[in-house]
Amino acid sequence: MACVLGLDPGYGRLGFGAVSIAGGRTCVLDCGIISTKTGDAFGTRLAQMADDAETLLRELKPSKLVVEKLYFTKNAKTAMQVAESRGVLLLLAARHGIPVVEYTPSQVKSAICGDGRADKKGIQKMVKLILNLKSAPKIDDAADALALALMGVSERL
Repeated sequence: MACVLGLDPGYGRLGFGAVSIAGGRTCVLDCGIISTKTGDAFGTRLAQMADDAETLLRELKPSKLVVEKLYFTKNAKTAMQVAESRGVLLLLAARHGIPVVEYTPSQVKSAICGDGRADKKGIQKMVKLILNLKSAPKIDDAADALALALMGVSERL
């Protein structure tokens, strides 16, 4: 059984979604968010995110990591901080010998929803349908991470 872990990077909330492939069927192993405290220093938040992400890697032992590429944002400070959190994730993947695939938000939206400008609700709805879930993930970061994991499943492991 192969595990693909999708990560929607952020330093306040990191979405994660893990899927496995067994017998031609894709199922959810885990999904959720890793949160950090708003009042903590940025370095402390990155360290906590790294520790929690490392725990996920050790527990799930993914054969592939799918990480959302940073896209241009109007807020340069936020973009830099998200880029730094991505760097932590890429470093962890390298240390664990896990191959990384990256997709832009519009690539994921196009593949999952058929529209590169789909909204968060559209992603949640399609993730629910594709994975045959009883309900959509309530937190959009987790749904985005599952969508990323599905992108990784669509490629050969």
